[in-house]
Amino acid sequence: MFRKVHIRLTLLCAGITAVIMIIMSLCYLYVSETGLYRNQFQSFQNDINTITTNLEQQSVISMEWLSKMEAQGNYLFYVLDGGIPFLYNQLNDTGESSARSLLLEECRKAYQSVTITDTEKQSDSSYLSSHFEFEFVSESTGSRYFGSVISMGKYASSLEIIVLSSLQPLEQQILEQRFHFILIDLAAIFLLTVFSWLFTGLLLKPIMENHRKQVQFVASASHELRTPLAVILSAAECCKSAPSEKLEGFLKTISQEGLRMSALVNDMLTLSGSDNQRFSVRPKPIELDTLLMNSYEAFDPLAQDKSIALSIILPEKALPLCSADPERISQVVSILLHNAISYTPEHGRIELSLFHKKEHFYLSVKDNGIGIADEDKKKIFDRFYRVEKSRSTKDHFGLGLSIAYEIVKAHGGNIQVADADGGGSIFTVIL
Repeated sequence: MFRKVHIRLTLLCAGITAVIMIIMSLCYLYVSETGLYRNQFQSFQNDINTITTNLEQQSVISMEWLSKMEAQGNYLFYVLDGGIPFLYNQLNDTGESSARSLLLEECRKAYQSVTITDTEKQSDSSYLSSHFEFEFVSESTGSRYFGSVISMGKYASSLEIIVLSSLQPLEQQILEQRFHFILIDLAAIFLLTVFSWLFTGLLLKPIMENHRKQVQFVASASHELRTPLAVILSAAECCKSAPSEKLEGFLKTISQEGLRMSALVNDMLTLSGSDNQRFSVRPKPIELDTLLMNSYEAFDPLAQDKSIALSIILPEKALPLCSADPERISQVVSILLHNAISYTPEHGRIELSLFHKKEHFYLSVKDNGIGIADEDKKKIFDRFYRVEKSRSTKDHFGLGLSIAYEIVKAHGGNIQVADADGGGSIFTVIL
């Protein structure tokens, strides 16, 4: 299920980003290519202005000058004097250059078709020059060109010069730019897909982990509830045919297992409230030393029943008030003390201590019991997790430390476990 979701999220993230990137690339290419054509056309117009100025200053147009201008600007020139081609054009109109005359004639026809409304009327001045630039597509070659027709007149004579500039270098540049963008987009789409796969995997990881824990939680809860429920059903069945002197024992068993089930359900409801952000914490200024003393007095009789020495160490100086929920912190201390008493052998020792350092309160419960292996320390606060040595302990469901962890986390604090000197464990709550 999660693999399909992972794939779909990857395709969705990568697809949307790729579409946006492609659209932006197309927009950039459009703006860039439009700018390249515009700049090229403006450069062509500037060159025509320069050529026109040079022609106006010359009384004779030499073939050497035409050849030089063609070589410098990569242009084609076609000159007509009174409608008669220059000798320059006739000399170049041989062999492969025959296509040149055809191309220039196509340019002249294109000029005549686009300048019906654009050309200006001839004035009465003794000397007149004008030029008009346009773009056309050659039918013979299929290529695009910029063309310009320069008209010059002096008295009764007229001179017409056609200048052509091929757009093939510009189109080649544009094709290379498009090819580069295609390669960049393909590489970017590949990287986006890889990134989306990793990113959505990170997003799904806590969801998958939460789902795994939920499944494990339901399985563990079902297992824990099945045992007392089976005992209750068995005892209830025995009550039907049991003699009166044994009936009280079966009813006591039913009551005890019912209380165990009630405690387990209450613990699960507490953790459920934490998962649903309904974990009630009402902090207020409290005296932690007084709270720990009350917990010590409450658990001291239980410790004495197991021949365990329970001691408490409090600072001699008065401590500042701590902002916390007194009932919840008392619950944490009770869970830690209850676990310590349960897993500490007879004639053992448990030490409850408190000290303050740099605006932090350190509350610890230290015992010399069975201890916790290093591989278990990482899982000790997981729900329904119990160390193998203590699985036979009937009064523990593996939820106490999980509840303590959630309470401390809701206070913005931290809870840690470490090995105690001389054996056993030490749990430290930092607020």
